[in-house]
Amino acid sequence: MKLDAALGTEGNYLGEIDRTARAAEDLGFAGLWSNETKHDGFLPLAIAANETSEMELGTSVAIAFSRSPMETAQTAWDLQDLSDGRFLLGLGTQVKAHITRRFSMPWDRPAARLREYILAVREIWKSFQTEGSLDFEGEFYRHTLMTPFFNPGPIEHPEIPVYIAGVNTRLARLAGETCDGFHVHPFHSPEYVRHTVKPAIAEGAIDVGRNPEQVVLATSTFVIAAENKEETEEQRESVRAQISFYASTPTYRTVLETHGWEEVGERLGTMAREKKWREMPALISDEMLAAFAVEATPDELGAALIERYEGLIDRVSLYLPFVPGERDGFWRKVMESMR
Repeated sequence: MKLDAALGTEGNYLGEIDRTARAAEDLGFAGLWSNETKHDGFLPLAIAANETSEMELGTSVAIAFSRSPMETAQTAWDLQDLSDGRFLLGLGTQVKAHITRRFSMPWDRPAARLREYILAVREIWKSFQTEGSLDFEGEFYRHTLMTPFFNPGPIEHPEIPVYIAGVNTRLARLAGETCDGFHVHPFHSPEYVRHTVKPAIAEGAIDVGRNPEQVVLATSTFVIAAENKEETEEQRESVRAQISFYASTPTYRTVLETHGWEEVGERLGTMAREKKWREMPALISDEMLAAFAVEATPDELGAALIERYEGLIDRVSLYLPFVPGERDGFWRKVMESMR
């Protein structure tokens, strides 16, 4: 199991990305993931690619439907070339409200659209590598023009892994059918991964004659890892609040269903609509907290992660941004305990 680092998005994170990337690689992280909430997900990885030589670099995730497949294909191609083959393209659908109202882009049949999006991106990459014509015509996307002036040409490592993110079984099946990896949402439990995610990936893979083990599972996990009792309680309440937010959203109800906690999700959903944010964490019991978060001291956290995910998840990061100069001792202990 690989331990990855996650980039934050606060403060001068982009101005510090060169130092962050070097520090992450020096510590021994296998990969560095950027997300796309407040900022572009690709841009920091272009800087990180020039500052590192071994660590993989990926988006977790870039929003597919806010961009055309051509734009994504070009950016990924350049990052793969710049990083000497270390780039991982992680894509997500987002939800309808954000796609239609924040990005002003079309939304319909997201799983079918994402499947075609991935096929289009790969066909564009093929055109780049072969310097040949481009002829992709689907239901949602058409790419039928590529001239030498606009073709970046072949690169040394043209096979770019594609990961997608999802919560429900439809996207997990799609990952099994056509993707190299699947990002399991941070709001998860090992039981949910074991009984919902992996069977859906296996169904999709088997349907097209693939081995389900070809699909890499990656995730970010909530952690409670403090040195003393007071800090532990503070972290528990912080994680409890984060879990209550996700559990209140109908999109994530399938995670609760694994444990028979649908009623809690419905109650949280009602409280969220009434904006009772401060009252919501009280509904997350200690049993739920243990299901959705890893609790251990920093020097035992690596062992706890291995015990929880070995044979289930291939690469894991903490639901904490890696920032050099902040909690350096904590990160060193985590890395040592993983070894």
